Amino acid sequence: MEIILTQDVEKLGFCNEIITVKNGYARNFLFPNGMAILATESAKKSLQEKLKQQKKKEEGQIEEANKIVNKLSKLKISIKANVSEDGNKLFGSIKASQLIEVISKEGIDINAKFIKLPKIKILGDYEAEIRINRSVSTTIPFKVEAK
Repeated sequence: MEIILTQDVEKLGFCNEIITVKNGYARNFLFPNGMAILATESAKKSLQEKLKQQKKKEEGQIEEANKIVNKLSKLKISIKANVSEDGNKLFGSIKASQLIEVISKEGIDINAKFIKLPKIKILGDYEAEIRINRSVSTTIPFKVEAK
């Protein structure tokens, strides 16, 4: 089912974005909570007009987002974690909040809602996908090491 998001939804998308979700998710969660509307032809047309008007405003935001991407690409991120006696398995797993904590020490603020991490249970090298803006996203490498 195609829908138009009326607000930012964690791990799904940004406001005024057209996405496809399962029918039950849209009808039982997104529509009742006012997070989305059905993407009919008339709704799509009105969205296009709204986006044209917002385009000028977003150009400045895109420049800022590109600056953040440049800063992120220069970082060497390493997350320290407790490991088991085997020396390879982690106690628990690495969360987006731990990645944000390391990034924020470098002076970059990122919303945890828009970070996608793989399941991390062992030491090694990983990549995180970060959406900074509707049209700007990046993938940053990081390393999980023992404390």
